[in-house]
Amino acid sequence: MTFATELPTWTALLIAALVLLGAGLAFTGSLGLLRFNRFYERVHAPTLATTLGAGCVLIASMIFFSVLQTRPVVHEILIAIFLTLTTPVTLMLLVRAALFRDRVENKPCNEVETCAVPAAKNRPRSGRLAPSQAEPMKPLTHHPDHGDKRDHR
Repeated sequence: MTFATELPTWTALLIAALVLLGAGLAFTGSLGLLRFNRFYERVHAPTLATTLGAGCVLIASMIFFSVLQTRPVVHEILIAIFLTLTTPVTLMLLVRAALFRDRVENKPCNEVETCAVPAAKNRPRSGRLAPSQAEPMKPLTHHPDHGDKRDHR
């Protein structure tokens, strides 16, 4: 028994467009995963595109079951909430683990890939330079345009 015969035409077209858009976005994310070379590029494409593709398919499913009124759309809402919460967290954890691995292995940085800052010993945590790393103080000199000997910076 199929419920597709009871769908209005405008709803069937909207659902078909959303499913095709979702499938296209998921396919684009999969291509990005295959095409990019470096890990930091590869992790970004499927995270965004596949999540948006799944969102379009979930919206199409919500419309389908809302129009037919065969069941509530609680399943789709829960799936959307879990995708929205878990995907960015997973992306952050994977990238942080990769950055940590790069720092431990002291991988060299080039201009193309993401540069991991090497862990330096005796680096102050506040972001200020340690006294041994700071530049020496320059003596105050007079401004060339003024006759007085004050510094006008």
